[in-house]
Amino acid sequence: MKKSLPQVKLLRVAWDHFLKPQFQSSYKESYFLLMDASLKAEVEAWIADDPDPQTAGELQKALDAGDEELLKKYFNGFLQFGTAGLRGPVGPGPSAMNRAVVGRTAAGIAAYMKSHGMKSVVIGQDARHGSAEFTQESASIFSGAGMDVYVLPRPLPTPVLAFATQYLKCDIGIMVTASHNPRQDNGYKVYVGPSADGINYACSQIISPTDQLITDQITLVKSLKSQPRGKEWKIVGEDLITEYVRRTAQLAPRPGDLKIVYTAMHGVGTQTVQRVFNHAGFATLILVDEQCTPDPDFPTVAFPNPEEPGAIDLALKKAQDFGAELVIANDPDADRCAVAIKDPKVGWRMLRGDELGIIFGEWIARTKPSGTFATSIVSSSALGKISANYGINYKEVLTGFKWLAKIENLSFGYEEAIGYAVDSDNVNDKDGISAAIFLAQIAMDLKRDGLTVSDLLDEVWARHGFHGTEQISIRVADLSVITGLLARLRQHPPQEIAGRGVEAIDDLAAPTNGLPPTDGLRIWLAGGIRVIVRPSGTEAKIKCYIEVVTATSGESQKILDEIRQPLKEFLS
Repeated sequence: MKKSLPQVKLLRVAWDHFLKPQFQSSYKESYFLLMDASLKAEVEAWIADDPDPQTAGELQKALDAGDEELLKKYFNGFLQFGTAGLRGPVGPGPSAMNRAVVGRTAAGIAAYMKSHGMKSVVIGQDARHGSAEFTQESASIFSGAGMDVYVLPRPLPTPVLAFATQYLKCDIGIMVTASHNPRQDNGYKVYVGPSADGINYACSQIISPTDQLITDQITLVKSLKSQPRGKEWKIVGEDLITEYVRRTAQLAPRPGDLKIVYTAMHGVGTQTVQRVFNHAGFATLILVDEQCTPDPDFPTVAFPNPEEPGAIDLALKKAQDFGAELVIANDPDADRCAVAIKDPKVGWRMLRGDELGIIFGEWIARTKPSGTFATSIVSSSALGKISANYGINYKEVLTGFKWLAKIENLSFGYEEAIGYAVDSDNVNDKDGISAAIFLAQIAMDLKRDGLTVSDLLDEVWARHGFHGTEQISIRVADLSVITGLLARLRQHPPQEIAGRGVEAIDDLAAPTNGLPPTDGLRIWLAGGIRVIVRPSGTEAKIKCYIEVVTATSGESQKILDEIRQPLKEFLS
């Protein structure tokens, strides 16, 4: 029977206002009842203990919607605390960076400090989403635990926090930063000032067993609301920052009129770098205006890392427009330094991280051949040859500055991922600001002699052979992909890769050279080609490091071009 228009409207009104809400409520209730009971209980307990109404609200919304898939993502274990401290996406629940996770972590660190007789902590922050809130959360927890708490006065570079840990003689230093990670991430880097757990830290990043001891204490924190909170902390004065600027500027005692373009990559480096260059007496830096102000959304770059393709395109354009002689870039927390030069053969190009490390190593070896040089196993072997040439002690360590910083009497250390320590007495960590001013001084001294940075590199290559290096990074959605690949390579070692025979494979998880074990493989291909495969320590990436040593750059480039794509396919 055909219904009239008024009848149809009446049925629609009945559905919209009476039947549909009851149906949805019944459906939602049924779904809610079907949700895993233990997950539901865990979510409800976390919401009740969450100090942040925003993240608690996000979880409640997902719970009310019966979105079990989303909740499982948020509750996939407590965010792992390791030698990089914490690092992960900002979001709700124990598997992300938020006030609840940071607060529990601070409480765990405070408990570790008490067990080791430690009393003082200094906290710094970058300008990422959540950094200010995480700093405040940490300060209140440490204050409540009875610690002497110092907080840097505003978003500042990581090297300033590392310097502050030493300058203030603090037991612990904490930097809220995710360095060069994608915009959605934040992190929590931990330094130890004195010796602890049998390790002479000297204000460097934590390593094992300290990371595990802190993890154990974090695990014991069952409720954040039960932790006492305080309001007593001291904002660090400008005199500390001025002292960092003064000491860093001393690396450049012979300033000049170099035209240098600088980009902070939307991070916190600009003001401090400008002060260092001005204090040293160099010409005013030419800033990349679009990237000089801190912006946690990093609007001009896909990834805020100077090494990523396209990241310094704006800086190179500025250099061309102004007739600059150097381009210097820091990552967002300014602990890394990247450089571009005007190569006489190809024009403006980025220096590889190894090239800048070799420039620093050669220059320091010539001017102050003392102490120990060191680099990581994935970096170029050229630094070892430079050290031997000048009779300087040399060491090789695992990837990560936390290892380089433990070397006594370190006069220069670097890793190919644009991290450099040219002033470890003041900052026992990588420092992109001291690297920037030191490179400017090298370039100025060379200019006075009618030479360039390219000329210096050519001298090293003529002596030791051209060391062609390249890094391949492949992002993955799931870290298990990397674990599976390395497991397959160990179980079924390849006979050839990229058309070249495999001559030897070193399993870095079972080292024979005295280094601690680490997940990765070092593969030697025919022709003396070294390939190292390992997971990234800070991002969901598999990394592959290649080194080819030949007589000329052209020969090395030819080999790199031949094996690049086959290696990518092999790793994929």
